[in-house]
Amino acid sequence: ADAADAADAGAPGGRQEELYREAVRALEEGRAEEASRLLLRFLEGEPQHAGAWLDLAISECQLGRAVEAERLFQQIQERFVPPPGIVEIITAQRASGCQRPAVRGMFMLSLARGYDSNVNQGAASSNFQTGSGDNELHWELGPEFLPKADRYTQLVADYSQPLSQGGLFGFAQLRARRNDSVHSQDLMSLLAGLEQPWQWGRWRARGTLALSALQLDGQYYQRQTQLQIRVTPPLPLPEAMELSLSSGLSHVNYPTRTKYDGNTLELGAMLRYDARATLMQASLGALTDKGQSGRLGGDRTGTYGTVLVDTRWSDRFSTQLVASRQVWRSAAVYSENVIDIKRHQDTRQLSASATWQLQPHHSVQLEARAVRNQENIGLFQYNSRMLQLSYRWDNF
Repeated sequence: ADAADAADAGAPGGRQEELYREAVRALEEGRAEEASRLLLRFLEGEPQHAGAWLDLAISECQLGRAVEAERLFQQIQERFVPPPGIVEIITAQRASGCQRPAVRGMFMLSLARGYDSNVNQGAASSNFQTGSGDNELHWELGPEFLPKADRYTQLVADYSQPLSQGGLFGFAQLRARRNDSVHSQDLMSLLAGLEQPWQWGRWRARGTLALSALQLDGQYYQRQTQLQIRVTPPLPLPEAMELSLSSGLSHVNYPTRTKYDGNTLELGAMLRYDARATLMQASLGALTDKGQSGRLGGDRTGTYGTVLVDTRWSDRFSTQLVASRQVWRSAAVYSENVIDIKRHQDTRQLSASATWQLQPHHSVQLEARAVRNQENIGLFQYNSRMLQLSYRWDNF
């Protein structure tokens, strides 16, 4: 915990203040080795900052260096005459014996019940045409291609586990959804990966490697490999605001479908404002998708944008609003002599949720979502609305 607010010390400024914030962040995220290194650098310029000395002692204690931690605790008590609250923190740290804490994973389980107005992403119109000119034909889609509404039950299990003092951790997610009637759209997915943060001076970065697999109606449908790097440069932005740049590469494979595979490259930026009760986040990026030879529509280029506002109104109640848009443009006609146009897809999504904390580790969430997928090929244009109530249990 950051004891600077409780300790009697002058506030650092400029670069020193940013260095101290980086150290505290590392300590809060369990990266005690990095926190210790940053605090030592900070104290070279601010040797009278009692809070930093306490944080250094705590980081040493978390690393299992009991002798060094005790030396620092004694110096703090002799030099700064800490108030009772700080003495209690020191006493608790000494009582722990400065043993490396057992690495504990974080687990979250969510059970939801919901309604989806278009489970199968059925076409918005029953009228459809193929060909052009003298070969133009008009069709009326059958019921199996039109929207099907249904209720569903969904289970989500998330697990993450720190793997090193350097910040490496692994994560996994299992998601299963079963519809009441439209079982052809029942799905199950598994995601697993690793994430590693780095720091070079004032630059911060985070790398993620993830593997996922999706099963649809009991059949293996899709698998994906994704690598992403996010870098946060030390820009002179207002407090609580940061800008990060990202680059990602993913490969998607469809085992049961021919000529569907693709590789996608993503370049983006995210502006984040994180105050005490409000988190605002905006991202914008460009995409290029190189498809397998013979894929309908050929290669694609696209853009995306997302705006998120998360507000905590009290200790027990919070809301979140998310608006996103993604556009894809194909390089070639979708299917020569059948659908003689280049596909243009414009997907917009708006979601709103409210979360109530019932008691520690237990909460409920109500979420509403609307999707509007506009296309110049009527067969693929669809709209959907979803309402979901979920119960969540976690151990953190």
